[in-house]
Parts: sequence; structure tokens; C-alpha cells
Amino acid sequence: MKIVRTDAELQTPIIDAALRGAGHDLVTLPDGVDEGSLIDAVATADLLLMCYTPITARVIAAAPKLRGIVKFGVGIDAIDIPAAKARGITVVNIPEYAEETVAEGAFTLMIALAKKLIPLDRQMHSKGWAWPEPAWMGSDIAGKTIGLIGFGKIGRSMAHMCAHGFRADVVAYSPHTPAGEMEALGIRRADTLHSLLAQSDVVSIHCVLNDSTHHLIGEAELRAMQPHAHLINVSRGAIVDEAALVRALEEGWIAGAGLDVFSDEPLRREGHMISPLYEMENVILSPHLTFYTKGAMERLETETLERCGEILAGRPVLIKSTDPRLAGQPGARYP
Repeated sequence: MKIVRTDAELQTPIIDAALRGAGHDLVTLPDGVDEGSLIDAVATADLLLMCYTPITARVIAAAPKLRGIVKFGVGIDAIDIPAAKARGITVVNIPEYAEETVAEGAFTLMIALAKKLIPLDRQMHSKGWAWPEPAWMGSDIAGKTIGLIGFGKIGRSMAHMCAHGFRADVVAYSPHTPAGEMEALGIRRADTLHSLLAQSDVVSIHCVLNDSTHHLIGEAELRAMQPHAHLINVSRGAIVDEAALVRALEEGWIAGAGLDVFSDEPLRREGHMISPLYEMENVILSPHLTFYTKGAMERLETETLERCGEILAGRPVLIKSTDPRLAGQPGARYP
């Protein structure tokens, strides 16, 4: 069968070798492939694997043989799921491979900002030493209020690290999560987003990107944060109004940010909406790689192959995600 895998820069040697070893015709396409080239590639494809590349209604309409779309990752916002469902094409993601891994990445950004590790490292490399003075004074995590936006599996892992590992006071805003469920884990529930923002020393984003969360954090929300607070985003760039974030950092509405995701990737030093952040000492930029560890990639590739095998064999496809957009698919099975 013909299989197309986009985003070839994200190397998946286990997946590629297994599919080719099984006799399938695997075509890999680079990140940023244009829609026309993708349409040509999927015209005779049975299966499509993607990570970041937009899978539009036009792409789906151009693939009459397509049986399934496998997101080798978590976020499904780049796929036109209604168009796929209308064609009876199964859409599945791999939601559990990096829950703790990404939470560890968020925690790393948070503690690096709190301890001023990046500017201290630069000082050591350029000057050889740094004496204790106000410019280098960091802050503690213990006793601080950490606000989480979203309380799914990654958010819960982050909450556990902060509350049980570092004795932080953790508050979460997740409208669809019952208060009792949070309280059972020792987490306070914020009734509104603004109440969470106003009380948090660190705000860490862990919700999915959809129509209701696009630009969830805009100018009003950034202004609601405390001036000493840091913003962490390891979820999706478009959850934050990035133009407003640049202004917030330039004008001191908040103290700093740690970002692993951006609405327009890859990031660029020049000509990008948030290029000014490259010059800021209080900003840590990571190239969307908090998920990228040896263990996480092994889990991702193994489970991706399981889902591919189900689709190609015509067996019911296991949908582990609780995202309602993936619910109710014929030919799928749910835990």
C-alpha cells in the first residue's frame, strides 16, 4: 500500500523501517510542503501520517483511497476532522506518549526562568564569573502559586511536580474538570481564567488548541497577570496572542516567558511576529522540542505503528484521546 508521511525532518526511523520492511511504498515529504505537492502525493495514498503539516479539506478530497490519518503526536488542530469524518476516514493521534516528558519540559522552562539560568550562563561564558547582585537574584518555586491552564494528562503531571516535588501552591483553570477531581489531587480550582491569572506567580498553558482557546491569552489576560509573573507555553503557540505577548514583555506587564511553541513555525530571528523576543534576557525560546526524548520517541513510534497496522488491516482503530473531535468515528474503538 502507499503511505505518505509528512514532516520528514522529525525523524522516525522505527516507523519508516517497519513500513518499508512490510513492503509498503512509503513517501516522505518535508516540513512546509505546499498544499499542491501534498495533494499530488496523496492522490493514490492509502494512509497518511502527519505531525505539523495542515491536512485541509482539499487534501482529503484529493485522496479517494485514503483510509486513515495518523497524527504521530498529540495536537489535532491541523487536521480538518469534519472533512475526514464525512469521507469515513479514521483520524487518530498518539495522546499518551509524552505526558510526563512535556510536563518536565514546562517545569524546566519555569525553573530556568526562576533561577535566571540562561543569563547567568551567558555571564559566565562572557565574563567568567557573576557576583551576587540584584541583576542575578532568582526566585523560589516552593511557596509560590503556579497557575495551570488546562488540566489534562500533561497538566496533571505538571501539577504533581510542582505541588508534591517543590511544595508549590497549584491552582488550575479547567472548566470541564470537576472541582472534586482537582481537590482529590491537592489542586485548587479557579472558577475563572482571570482569577487564576491574577493570583499566579507562574502561568503554564496545558490546554488544546481549538476555536474556543485560540488567543485565549490576549492583551487583557496578560495585563491581568502580576508584573513579576512568568508565562510558560508548551501547548500551542496560537493559544497566546503573540503580538500582545511581545508588547507585554517589552513594556513590562509580565516579568518573562518560556516558550516551546509558536503559531508560525519554524521561528526566525528576522521577519517573524515574535523575532524581538530573541533579544530579551527574560525570555527562553525552545524549538518545539519538549516532547523530544529517547523514551518518548520510542513510545511514539511503537504506538504509531500499532495504529497504522489497525488501519491497514481494516481492524477497529484504538482511539485513546478524550478530545470530543475524535469521538464517534465508525470503525474506531474507545477504551
